[in-house]
Amino acid sequence: METQEKKSIIESLLFVTGEPLTLPVIKNITGLHEAEIRQVLDDLIREYREKNRGVLIIEIANGYQMVTNPANAQWVKKLRNTSASSRLSMPALETLAIIAYNQPIIKAELELIRGVNSDGVIKTLLDRRLIKIMGRKEVPGKPLLYGTTREFLQYFGLKDLSELPTLKELTREEAA
Repeated sequence: METQEKKSIIESLLFVTGEPLTLPVIKNITGLHEAEIRQVLDDLIREYREKNRGVLIIEIANGYQMVTNPANAQWVKKLRNTSASSRLSMPALETLAIIAYNQPIIKAELELIRGVNSDGVIKTLLDRRLIKIMGRKEVPGKPLLYGTTREFLQYFGLKDLSELPTLKELTREEAA
């Protein structure tokens, strides 16, 4: 494997994890020797610092992590203060999955599946534009129908709903 490929792989791992990665974890994933990994990380750390990039790689908590450049702290703080967190809570993910696989769905059906009140989670998902009101169900009370949005597809990197994993695929992944 070429040095540039090693750098690219390790850089990708650091980028997606969001937490410190230890040498043994990187070794387990890549199959590279720890000495090779350490050399690649040293090179990446130096390259990011020399180019004064917006992100840096640092050694922290017995591992390595990609972090924002402290020189940009004031702008990062502004962003954090103005935008809602992009992470979804477990109840929000659960609710979103139920809506995605059962849309259009009314709140009562959703709560029957979840077993808990979903008012707050639905409001959050509506505010984040991950779900939308698709109309009303033609039953007494005419409850609102919910479905996913284009933003939902973007958030999860899907072209369309047909790309959602099937129950069979999810079961197979859990067994692996």
